Amino acid sequence: MNNEKIILGIDPGTTIMGFGLIKVQQKQMSFLQLNELQLSKYEDHYLKLKLIFERTVELIDTYHPDEIAIEAPFFGKNVQSMLKLGRAQGVAMAAGLSREVPITEYSPKKIKMAITGNGNASKEQVAKMLKSVLQLKSLPKNLDSTDGLAAAVCHFYNMGRADVIGKSYTGWSAFVKQNEKRIKKPPGSHK
Repeated sequence: MNNEKIILGIDPGTTIMGFGLIKVQQKQMSFLQLNELQLSKYEDHYLKLKLIFERTVELIDTYHPDEIAIEAPFFGKNVQSMLKLGRAQGVAMAAGLSREVPITEYSPKKIKMAITGNGNASKEQVAKMLKSVLQLKSLPKNLDSTDGLAAAVCHFYNMGRADVIGKSYTGWSAFVKQNEKRIKKPPGSHK
């Protein structure tokens, strides 16, 4: 039986999408990669969404993750920013669903709590804890990639703990079933 699992963590954003990958073997995690997709140079929001989708699919096709952990957008005061973040998250989720990779989303507070024990920790505190836990030699200049890595590590810490896990989707049918009220039915449909 193969005890190996790869987890892709994503911190979606329309300026920078951070991501990180870990390998889990014999209940031990090890670092595979962390990086970011720079989107600030593109003006067109729809082009950014296309690039997020393509990069996520590329990561899935390259590393074959068994699961994806994604940071859910936090609720802010700027509705336009929330809408853009929600779209970025949705596109990354759609990429995972298109490859039938199970997805779990975690709130930023839950990720910070899992990594540092403090739900209000700073990006720097999260990054330093990841550096220590995964024995990273250095940290990147931008901490968006460590936020993506933090989502993957949070998922590792919460595996098998249904009480702590966020929303999970295993494919389009599971997503549809869990979101029936959001689906527009064609006229004349009785379901």
